[in-house]
Amino acid sequence: GHDTTASAICWTLYNLARHDQYQEKCRQEVMELMEGRDRHEIEWEDLSNLPFTTMCIRESLRLHSPVQAVTRKYTQDMTLPGDCTVPKGAICLVSIYGTHHNPTVWTNPHEFHPLRFDPTNKEGLAAHAFIPFSSGPRNCIGQKFALAETSSRGGFDSAQVSSDPGGEPRSWAQLWGSSPSAPACPACRGEACGCRWSL
Repeated sequence: GHDTTASAICWTLYNLARHDQYQEKCRQEVMELMEGRDRHEIEWEDLSNLPFTTMCIRESLRLHSPVQAVTRKYTQDMTLPGDCTVPKGAICLVSIYGTHHNPTVWTNPHEFHPLRFDPTNKEGLAAHAFIPFSSGPRNCIGQKFALAETSSRGGFDSAQVSSDPGGEPRSWAQLWGSSPSAPACPACRGEACGCRWSL
């Protein structure tokens, strides 16, 4: 779970850096929470008092889920709409990416819009429309810890520093060539794409 949580933190900070107004709102939320205290200390109880930061984290998880798909094995025959039957033993791939970017569920699904997760906007949203940790009895056992770590780290960082990603995002083809299987090149090491940090 360390890599997936690190990914969630990085994408949250990236999305906040790309949207100054949301970054500033998170910063204000954390600063108000920390007023009169040691700024280096976010307590477990504080996490429920960061509603906007939590919305930003959830939207980052929707846009950039650390896990893109999960599989399940059917334990019995399953009849689907259209009179189609999936046989027992078949493996089903559930696309988390596809679910989170489905335009029939999410308006402007490729845009970062944290207010989608405002409680007043979540009414009518299907139970399985947001599944960054999968769902059901076999979902991620560490999801509460991951959200707590992402909230504390992301909230603390947004209060302490102002981030700017430095330029427009580049497509896969611009960075690595025509396909994900392109061989390692200077762009992969951050030399050709103008990255601020070496990869």
